[in-house]
Amino acid sequence: MSPPIAPVGWSRWLVPPAALSIHLSIGQAYAWSVFKTPLEDTLGLSGTQSALPFQLGIVMLGLSAAFGGTLVERRGPRWAMTVALICFSSGFLISALGAATQQFWLIFLGYGFVGGIGLGIGYISPVSTLIKWFPDRPGMATGIAIMGFGGGALIASPWSVGMLESFGGDSSGIAAAFLVHGMAYAVFMLLGVLLVRVPRPRPAEHGGGPAPAADGPQVSARQALRTPQFWLLWVVLCMNVTAGIGILEKATPMITDFFADTSVPVSATAAGFVALLSAANMAGRIGWSSTSDLIGRKNVYRVYLGVGVLMYALIALVGSSSKPLFVLCALVVLSFYGGGFATIPAYLKDLFGTYQVGAIHGRLLTAWSTAGVLGPLIVNWIADRQEAAGKHGAELYGTSLLIMMGLLVVGFVANELVRPVHPSHHVGAATARKGAPDVRHERAESA
Repeated sequence: MSPPIAPVGWSRWLVPPAALSIHLSIGQAYAWSVFKTPLEDTLGLSGTQSALPFQLGIVMLGLSAAFGGTLVERRGPRWAMTVALICFSSGFLISALGAATQQFWLIFLGYGFVGGIGLGIGYISPVSTLIKWFPDRPGMATGIAIMGFGGGALIASPWSVGMLESFGGDSSGIAAAFLVHGMAYAVFMLLGVLLVRVPRPRPAEHGGGPAPAADGPQVSARQALRTPQFWLLWVVLCMNVTAGIGILEKATPMITDFFADTSVPVSATAAGFVALLSAANMAGRIGWSSTSDLIGRKNVYRVYLGVGVLMYALIALVGSSSKPLFVLCALVVLSFYGGGFATIPAYLKDLFGTYQVGAIHGRLLTAWSTAGVLGPLIVNWIADRQEAAGKHGAELYGTSLLIMMGLLVVGFVANELVRPVHPSHHVGAATARKGAPDVRHERAESA
């Protein structure tokens, strides 16, 4: 399947909708918490166990993005979107079989492993293409598409709740909900597969290689791994994601526990809270990433990480005494969480150029894999231990919130240490060193 080249006169504004159709679909992952309680009640799982499919999905997202990044660059966005469609939809179908037969390992395999591959390939499929279409506004362009991943739960959460109410919260009802998800998302993702296009090739004088020097530094994916900037951004992304994903994955039980002793029950509005978090996640992706085009990537990450510490402190200290304050702080944290995802491709473009930015982005998403395990594990494991010790309500999460604050401080320090990439890492620089090959040949080798 060759990359679909845009005809003359093709509008670049048709590419973001194609990316959105993929990201809105795979963004369903952020609504996993809706299925946690039904699965726990039906299959007798703990909170930690019911989070495993989600955690594996995020792990596979990072791994498939890392190992498939160069392949996506070579094969193009249509191939990547097709692979994402097949894997993501198949994951739901396998999970439906697991729910129907009450075999949790099938849900773990389907949603986590197979669906997780679809998450990773689908996530990176439009990023490099968007940056090439919008070199003047990379933050806004990637924000438009990646906001779909954050906003996917805004659709999926009430939709999933409605299906569970209609089909029932038992094993057959969960299976039916998974089945409908798999078929519906396959149709919606197909729209992106058919619509996406790549820019026409550069003039012959560029040789099909990286952008000219006027476009800034150009670093290959292999060489990027040898720079401290890559690993500093890895830490920044990992810390920011860990702090946000722990709340997002356990959103429904968390707000219920925080206000379990209040006169107004929140169980009925928990799905609405998940939808609000998804809206903040989505708005942060387009809002903060567009802001980064104005104030710079490093400055916007200072906001994410620094103000994020203050928000977690407010939740830990007074969150349980004020429902509006709790919700407001959580929304701000999730807007930073989403903004961090949408801004990182532009940050990479600023530091490493557009040469292999998609492959570099894929490798950096291993930080997401790590965070996908750390965040839910920290929150769920500590909550389970606190509950076993006889604690309840907001007491279940106090230690977790303090840990998240510490992680954000680590990310803040890492962001402060980021500097421009040394010219010795740029494409072609190796030819100036005796006996060193031209790293432009790494396009074929870095797979």
